[in-house]
Amino acid sequence: MRSRGSLALALIFFGAVYAQMPVPRDFMMRGTPNDNTTSAGLQSDVIIDIVTQGDSAVWLGTGRGLSVMRDSLSATTFSTSSSVTSGQSSTDLPEAAISGIAASGDTVIVAFASDTTANGDEETKGDGVAINYSADDTSNVSWLYLAQPKDSTADTTLSWNGETLSAFPITLTIGNIIYDLAITSDYFWAASFYGGLRRLDRSNISAGWERVPLPEDSKSEFLCGGDNSGFELNSQEPAQGGNRNHRVFSVMAYGDTVWVGTAKGINRGILDDSGCIDWTHFWYPNDGISGNWVVGMAKQEFNGQRRIWAVTLRADEEGEVNGISYTPDDGQNWISVDALRSERAYNVSANDTLVYVSTQNGLWRSKDGVNFALYQPARDAENSDEILSNTVYTAVHDRRSYYGQALWVGTPDGLARTPDPNSNESIWRIFRTEMTPQQVYAYPNPFSPYSDNILDGDGYVRFHHAARKSQLIQVAIYNFAMEKVTDYDHWLNKDEGALKWDGKDSNGRPVANGPYFCKLTYDDEDHWVKLIVLK
Repeated sequence: MRSRGSLALALIFFGAVYAQMPVPRDFMMRGTPNDNTTSAGLQSDVIIDIVTQGDSAVWLGTGRGLSVMRDSLSATTFSTSSSVTSGQSSTDLPEAAISGIAASGDTVIVAFASDTTANGDEETKGDGVAINYSADDTSNVSWLYLAQPKDSTADTTLSWNGETLSAFPITLTIGNIIYDLAITSDYFWAASFYGGLRRLDRSNISAGWERVPLPEDSKSEFLCGGDNSGFELNSQEPAQGGNRNHRVFSVMAYGDTVWVGTAKGINRGILDDSGCIDWTHFWYPNDGISGNWVVGMAKQEFNGQRRIWAVTLRADEEGEVNGISYTPDDGQNWISVDALRSERAYNVSANDTLVYVSTQNGLWRSKDGVNFALYQPARDAENSDEILSNTVYTAVHDRRSYYGQALWVGTPDGLARTPDPNSNESIWRIFRTEMTPQQVYAYPNPFSPYSDNILDGDGYVRFHHAARKSQLIQVAIYNFAMEKVTDYDHWLNKDEGALKWDGKDSNGRPVANGPYFCKLTYDDEDHWVKLIVLK
């Protein structure tokens, strides 16, 4: 049976970045606690990140650790431990949520984050990264763990291209969270809120992470050999002498090019042979992006063209709006997409001529970058299931021959896959945490109709049943006085989606807080479930 009691963390973005930024701080980690070795199935319904690798691997970043699918039918979740040691290899990963994944060739790198208490307040902290160099070898999965990169108090300077630059040291892991990762032939790249942009030399891991300077907020460039007098790498607030362009949320790299999204726009970097980087800085209102808070990026290549897409959200400049922006010419010009103006997006991905934007209102798709169509939330007709959320965190169009055509979608309510990405009436398969097959129960329990499983404005509680013969399940809900609140029929063979209740009585009015008794009648028996409604 699913448990919720100790599941306080599921991380997407650090919500204390700026009070006005519309980002959730915590997402409930719905899953089954596990203290054993590698487990069959998902351990959390919250799917934060999806990355494909090799012939069939699909890496899943969840609110309760790292999972992988290799056969299209089932997932495996890697074992965790509270005692992993930095610099050593192990089959265990840290006990934490996944905040970022990147894969290239046989290599995969994963970033971790978790909640902690500091001065009586609950905070989010970075928990380092783990690297696997032979991810295709399922018989020998070993992870090199590296603690969260941070500085000592004495690290007030950094050496860059023969210069000594001033730097504000980041000495804590709280707020120092890696939100995104990238891999190139020479480096691992990490995007961190307080920690800024850092890179790790793949040929010299023991040397540790290197801080990478970015242009200051008001500067359009930071060049190798340029006049960098007075520069300070500082991710504090501007009022404290810092730069929001040094707070990094996304990174994408290929060849000699690195794109970095920050709280002050977008940076394009070109590496020279020595590893030094010439940066160009784009931001609102100077350039055409919709907003300065850039939390996701994607490269689109089609018909000899290249577009760079970015999730460009509102930060703190007057006139900024949430939205999606792209450049068709490596940053010379930026275009904000009118069709998704004010849309609160989480991620963007591209495959040939297709662009997918994961948002609070669902998954959008475009064939031309101008007109976007919205997918309906996934419904699994064969298993009488559905995704009870409009929100989509991430999506990947998978063209590998193993899957033919597949669209993977990550939501707060599970993973969905369709073999027909071109249809809004797709046949979906939904994957969630493993259930206890013969038990009857409600989840989440307690249930809040104002915050749990919000779909088209209504919240829902699910009922898990064990029907074997019946196609009809009769549902009756009673209050504490055993007065009937509502009743309805649910047909398993009529694609009615999940067996659920919206917390309303027969007149459509929200019920009061308190205990409710739910009777599910099927297979010639009554099955009772006690449910707590807590708004």
